Amino acid sequence: MPEIIVQPMGQHLDAALGENLLTVLHKHGFLLDNACGGKGTCGKCLVRLHQADAEPVLACEVLVEKDFPVFWDAQKSNGGMRILAEGVRGEHALAPRVAHGLGIAVDIGTTTLVLSLVSLEDGHVLNTQSSLNPQTLRAQDVLGRIQHGSTEEGLAELRADVVNEIHRLAQRSLQHSKAQATNVFDIVLSGNTTMLHLAAGASPRSLGVYPYVPELALPCVQSAQDYWPNYFAADAQVYLPPSISAYVGADIVAGILATNLDKPHGTVLFIDIGTNGEMVLASPHGWSASSTAAGPAFEGMNIQCGMRASSGAIERVELDAKGIPSIRTIDDATAVGLCGSGLLDAVAELARCEIIDSTGRFNKAACTLREGKSVFELTSDVYLTQKDIRQVQLAKGAVRAGVDLLLEELGVKAAEVDQVLIAGSFGYHLRSESLLNLGLLPQEFQGKIEFSGNTSRIGAERFLLDIPSRVAMEQFTPQVSLVELSRKPHFQKVFMDALAFPTAGV
Repeated sequence: MPEIIVQPMGQHLDAALGENLLTVLHKHGFLLDNACGGKGTCGKCLVRLHQADAEPVLACEVLVEKDFPVFWDAQKSNGGMRILAEGVRGEHALAPRVAHGLGIAVDIGTTTLVLSLVSLEDGHVLNTQSSLNPQTLRAQDVLGRIQHGSTEEGLAELRADVVNEIHRLAQRSLQHSKAQATNVFDIVLSGNTTMLHLAAGASPRSLGVYPYVPELALPCVQSAQDYWPNYFAADAQVYLPPSISAYVGADIVAGILATNLDKPHGTVLFIDIGTNGEMVLASPHGWSASSTAAGPAFEGMNIQCGMRASSGAIERVELDAKGIPSIRTIDDATAVGLCGSGLLDAVAELARCEIIDSTGRFNKAACTLREGKSVFELTSDVYLTQKDIRQVQLAKGAVRAGVDLLLEELGVKAAEVDQVLIAGSFGYHLRSESLLNLGLLPQEFQGKIEFSGNTSRIGAERFLLDIPSRVAMEQFTPQVSLVELSRKPHFQKVFMDALAFPTAGV
């Protein structure tokens, strides 16, 4: 059996003869990006073989035929990925199902996992752990997970990925807090409808075909023994909160609970920006919700120099009057790529400085040539291509179209919105100026934008600590009307209009 030695860690990995190197690395917890699913097209799973200064190769294209060392640049990996755990925290009663012991709240994001260990006696969060969702190694987005999980084998793989990772995070959290697993009595899993299907082992197949009816009836209470046999308390329960639809899930319901959107003051728009853009509009006329497929660009995927939010990723970009960029990187490390917040900053600045026009086309006088194509350089190694601009344009157009149609549905003008809440890990690191300069949000939202953080996790904690809130949200969710964007006869026109970048002075 061949042996791989991962350097500089010196970790020895066993591999089957002829096994794909990327598969071997993933299996042992080395989470290299593979946005293309191992097809060799995204160029993200770079490693060096045999020596540290060798030419990089794609791990997905290497078959293990003998022993050899692999040199892995952890700075460009997900190992140091920054994951947001915090969020707004409103006041609520302390009324857990069990008035002693511990509870666990988990935000199962499409990209990340965040787990909180909570005292059921006083509501204090004892410890928080987070990681990349290992399902991303099989499929990057929700539609890819639905496709992969539509077979028995694929569903078993995806369920094992997330259940085992939650177990690992729980172990770390309990060890850190010097607590016993048998003292955990309640667990809440928050996530979009697909993520909860996969965690529960329910087929997501119906979520991918019209009329998108979930197989798993939410909310539901299950035994923790069905997830983690003989680990937590024998009678420990797992609660999966209600969802609004197949594509506006329990994570958004948790966000509504965390921000008290079910009891709004005025007209409030709640948006969770990520690979999907889920949004809820609360007004005196009622509540409406929708979802739009933004794609992976906001996560730095399908971008030439894109990467996740880890050390060395450019997270802030500003251009001076001459169009010269100044940047800030995570950990103030040497720039090695561009994460989602930096990407939006950069494109917004290009639009503001008219280096791209309203259609997104480069002003070539401000660009340099690489392999015969115009690019805008942020550093000598990190740059934006015309294709990158198009990817951002499509993502922001999808979200903006959703916002415009949701406002239209309730007869609300943009100027009548009193407050805009941006939720989610990605959204928390954005600047309101960038959202407006991109045209992702209307200019009328100036001064009204607030960043709420990880409301899915905070809402999950509240479901854990305040049992009456479960009943309240189960009664509330049927009051939220669903706006299906694709069925709007003028959706295509609204979407096409939303692709345009604001012109100077607008």
